[in-house]
Amino acid sequence: MDNIQLVKEKIRNIKDFPIKGIIFRDITTAIKDKNALKAMVDFLTEKFQNKGIDYVAVVESRGFIFGSALAYNINAGCILIRKPGKLPAETISEEYTLEYGTDKLEIHKDAIEEGKNVVIIDDLLATGGTVSAACKLLKKAGANVVAAAFIIELIDLNGRKNLPSDIDVVSMVTY
Repeated sequence: MDNIQLVKEKIRNIKDFPIKGIIFRDITTAIKDKNALKAMVDFLTEKFQNKGIDYVAVVESRGFIFGSALAYNINAGCILIRKPGKLPAETISEEYTLEYGTDKLEIHKDAIEEGKNVVIIDDLLATGGTVSAACKLLKKAGANVVAAAFIIELIDLNGRKNLPSDIDVVSMVTY
């Protein structure tokens, strides 16, 4: 069995969560499996090793799991992208639209130096709203966003079309 199939088999599918008609892809069952976790981190490492990445920007909260391991493996720094009010120093923010309302992401104002190469890591690409906002936020801070990577991509939701066309988009498992 290859690593992609291993991970896909470890992801739990929960019907009608959070609302009827939705199949929730629960990555926690894959994270708890040591072989699947290793496969996920190895997949990301293979994609970004020796690519000149200075920072891995991780989206709260499951992005933290994969992104910090990736940063370690490729000898890069790690930038936390958080919900409002979670970072202690001065921040910059980016607001984005949700299905019903808005939300906001923040990073520390001094999180990155101008022109540094960044890859954004999150566990799941659905509509792309969160990662699109993360791209805008990092570019506002002076970063060169080169890629966004995910463990799961829900292809029917067309999230890729909402991401900047000048970045690479990488997904391990698609549904």
